[in-house]
Amino acid sequence: MEHMITAEHLTKRYRSRVAVDDVSFTASPGRITGFLGPNGAGKSTTMRMLCGLASPTSGNSTVLGVPFRALENPGRHVGVLLDAAAQHNGRTGRESLSISAQVMKLPARRVEEVLELVGLTPSEGGSRIRGYSLGMRQRLGLAAALLGDPQVLILDEPANGLDPAGIRWMRGLLTSFAAAGGTVLLSSHLLLEVEAVADDLVIIGQGRVLAHGSAAELLAVPGTQVQSLDDDRLGAALIAAGFDVAATGAGLTTSATVDDVGRIALGAAIVVTDLRPAANAGLEELFFTMTAQHGREDVSA
Repeated sequence: MEHMITAEHLTKRYRSRVAVDDVSFTASPGRITGFLGPNGAGKSTTMRMLCGLASPTSGNSTVLGVPFRALENPGRHVGVLLDAAAQHNGRTGRESLSISAQVMKLPARRVEEVLELVGLTPSEGGSRIRGYSLGMRQRLGLAAALLGDPQVLILDEPANGLDPAGIRWMRGLLTSFAAAGGTVLLSSHLLLEVEAVADDLVIIGQGRVLAHGSAAELLAVPGTQVQSLDDDRLGAALIAAGFDVAATGAGLTTSATVDDVGRIALGAAIVVTDLRPAANAGLEELFFTMTAQHGREDVSA
């Protein structure tokens, strides 16, 4: 599969401090990649390097196969939202988007299309940005990112300030974008929301990649859950076969595979009433386990 975003050994030093340390990962089309880490882990610095806003001390990155700065009219290819607060307070939302549309050589009608897409009313689009709530600024920032109908979205904390309905709306928007073949790199502290949409995960701590892979693989828990008409005897049979067994409120969990359990239960003539792979670990559990030694330092990055 072609990778739309590639980071290769990205490193960023600020004097004696290493903000990003040999970070490598990819993000592919048709998939949402969750980019996670504690405050100060290096997420924002990495995203700024991907977007050409910061130069790496070493390493390189590409978007759509080339360095971001080599993209011609980049807004037509990559939608970026790194800081929803970085908007001109004296302009209206519509004026801000209209200026961007002119720079990207887009038809004026595209401004109204994206305002509607992100749920900003004509009245809100005509209001000064200084009067916007944080949630409205996020919607305007997303409108700017989507303005050029890009193939790739790079979004840093885009759900900040959104109410539950807004978060649900964003989930649908990003899922639809990826389903149409788009690539999404999403940084967020809302772990449950990332878990709901992410196909792949990159977890970093103190500037280093701690885990990178598909969400299904990283969240998978080895083993099996089973219930039977005689859990005590089934547990004894599994232990005799060399497997670990623990009783739960709903049967047993065991290090044996589903096939192993089925075969042993059949051999012992025990009726199985429920048999399934062990439930996935939650993203929150994985996140805190992976980052326990890599919490926030004095300086956020």
